[in-house]
Amino acid sequence: MASSFLSAASHAVSPSCSLSTTHKGKPMLGGNTLRFHKGPNSFSSSRSRGRISMAVAVNVSRFEGIPMAPPDPILGVSEAFKADNSDVKLNLGVGAYRTEELQPYVLNVVKKAENLMLERGDNKEYLPIEGLAAFNKATAELLLGADNPAIKQQRVATVQGLSGTGSLRLGAALIERYFPGAKVLISAPTWGNHKNIFNDASVPWSEYRYYDPKTVGLDFEGMIEDIKSAPEGSFILLHGCAHNLTGIDPTPEQWEKIADLIEEKNHIPFFDVAYQGFASGSLDEDAASVRLFVARGIEVLVAQSYSKNLGLYAERIGAINVISSSPESAARVKSQLKRIARPMYSNPPVHGARIVADVVGNPVLFNEWKAEMEMMAGRIKNVRQQLYDSITSKDKSGKDWSFILKQIGMFSFTSLNKNQSDNMTNKWHVYMTKDGRISLAGLSLAKCEYLADAIIDSYHNVG
Repeated sequence: MASSFLSAASHAVSPSCSLSTTHKGKPMLGGNTLRFHKGPNSFSSSRSRGRISMAVAVNVSRFEGIPMAPPDPILGVSEAFKADNSDVKLNLGVGAYRTEELQPYVLNVVKKAENLMLERGDNKEYLPIEGLAAFNKATAELLLGADNPAIKQQRVATVQGLSGTGSLRLGAALIERYFPGAKVLISAPTWGNHKNIFNDASVPWSEYRYYDPKTVGLDFEGMIEDIKSAPEGSFILLHGCAHNLTGIDPTPEQWEKIADLIEEKNHIPFFDVAYQGFASGSLDEDAASVRLFVARGIEVLVAQSYSKNLGLYAERIGAINVISSSPESAARVKSQLKRIARPMYSNPPVHGARIVADVVGNPVLFNEWKAEMEMMAGRIKNVRQQLYDSITSKDKSGKDWSFILKQIGMFSFTSLNKNQSDNMTNKWHVYMTKDGRISLAGLSLAKCEYLADAIIDSYHNVG
């Protein structure tokens, strides 16, 4: 009787269920399983006491304890933008250059470099761990200047990285491994991913004052005080130009004082250079802060990215540079950077590296690139001016909006708080990060008046 019942039951359950016994009368996990179990109060050979007990065990994933991660504060903005069907929506969240028609832009010089690759018949073989040699040479010379003594004396260790983020991560891993306990000081505020990078590398960090909400400018005195009070030998993360997210840079005189203090405290500067040539339109001007420190003989780390200035966002091309005091130490540092990179991603991609090497290494393409950078930087400057003009012509409250013109680069820090930023999105369909940063690269001259209305409303009417 029991045998025939079991047979019938096995046909009644869904295909995803199975039959089995449990251990000591308790249901066992391991699948969507209908289980007939034999225990103290279960089926036995005695007909008078016999009964059949059934238990359903739900399929529980081994990953059940992993929580859902929150949306990325920057990339999540684009996801929300795409889901909005409004005709007036603006995406000012992600720092990616757009044309006046708000379309992605592939530089003409990049297309020419890619054609060169096709003409040469370049292969897709693995690169060495440190990357493409021609790229490493070109990127160090672009950063420091081809005639820089540090390059001639072989004191620069350059390893190709996965854009700026990956290059920062390599530097963070080097700090964690060879400077145990050393702290990194990060500007408040800063690019949202900086803290994630050092957290994941198990490198402790703290913040130094940078933004002054009263002036919507640089809190230079606070910055100096915090760097001075940091433990000797700390790493100081600095934005080489076009500070992300405020667009506020130190003056040349202030950079001199920062270098004085870092030298005095025996700190190690770690530059993030993501906008060389894209901020001012001049490659040399935007590298002046780094070159100042190197000229003084200060050992520095520098992460570079070509996402913005060459528009190579998806190619993930950048580099970590360590400028040391001797060629011997530079060689050792490079060997350890390669050792870190090997189990992390083995070796870097080649396509973007070849583009950079061809553009920087070819005088004709190099000059064309500089002209295109000036064009892109110029468009953003024009948009910045038009936004300021639109706001000041509409807002008669007497508020000083001049900070918009004093900032530089791709971003403007509007000083809007979270509630005001939410109003920008919910009412005006303007998508931006909740800290009040907007990317002027995603704005057109034609949209400046609309954005001005949104900013004025959010600033004055939302607490």
